[in-house]
Amino acid sequence: MTAPLLVSVPSTTLRDALPATETPIEVITWDLDGPLDLDHVDIVVPPYMGTVSRLANLAGLSTRLVQSQSIGYNGVADVLPPGHVYANAAGVHEASTAELTVGLILAAQRGIDQFVRDALDGRWRPRDYPSLADRRILLVGTGGVGRAIAERLTPFEVDIVRVATHARRDDLGEVFSVADLPALLPSAEIVIVVVPLTEATHHMIDETFLAALPDGALVVNVSRGAVADTAALVRHAQSGRLRLALDVVDPEPLPDDHPLFALRNVLISPHVGGATSAMLPRMARLLADQIDRIGRGDEPRNVVLRT
Repeated sequence: MTAPLLVSVPSTTLRDALPATETPIEVITWDLDGPLDLDHVDIVVPPYMGTVSRLANLAGLSTRLVQSQSIGYNGVADVLPPGHVYANAAGVHEASTAELTVGLILAAQRGIDQFVRDALDGRWRPRDYPSLADRRILLVGTGGVGRAIAERLTPFEVDIVRVATHARRDDLGEVFSVADLPALLPSAEIVIVVVPLTEATHHMIDETFLAALPDGALVVNVSRGAVADTAALVRHAQSGRLRLALDVVDPEPLPDDHPLFALRNVLISPHVGGATSAMLPRMARLLADQIDRIGRGDEPRNVVLRT
């Protein structure tokens, strides 16, 4: 009889959510906080957030797959020891991140944050705010999350202009190149940035990027904090020229009393794009699929690194 696959998960929560698999498995809990007293684990699932440095504890351990619970994998290649296959969690977080993105945009456009403040003050204060309908939206990033955002925004009767590394056409229409950004930014009323953090995208949202936008534009960052130059964001928000809606910041967590917290034209959520009730069952289904793929001798899904 074939030996079961040994799978490590960071907590019993994911273990208990795991659906039945065709492949026999043995599940252990390990949060990578220190080395494991084993030589081999078939599939290792690290904790969800803020634990990239713990991947160094895979040194001396052989694996067939390291299955992340995140989509982004910036910094992993610098820490992951040689000999590992690393997959991201594409398919787990796209819907929830897109939901939050739309929610942040609606809150900023329709003044929901200010209405909440008024209600807390016990005051009835009708105000006029810009609609989402008829706005020109520049969506920078066309991966899974970018596509999910585009699909959810289209029914709001907006004009979406999509940008990726290279120009092309797909089933949703035309995609412009990042080289076209200087020509596209001046007419953008809302800019959504959802790109992986790489050397090329580090501080993509910089002084030049922000200065090219028209007065009153809304900048939405749901990618990684370091995609934006925080000092430039503060300058443009403090001047009142631009509005910000940020699920990610640099540094994270944002220090108490950071100037961004004090600005009424800035909405901040604490990097919770994927943190919803949808995550656990979707992550469990992905892990079960990876188990069965490896059990059958097939290639795993979502492989982004081989060290």
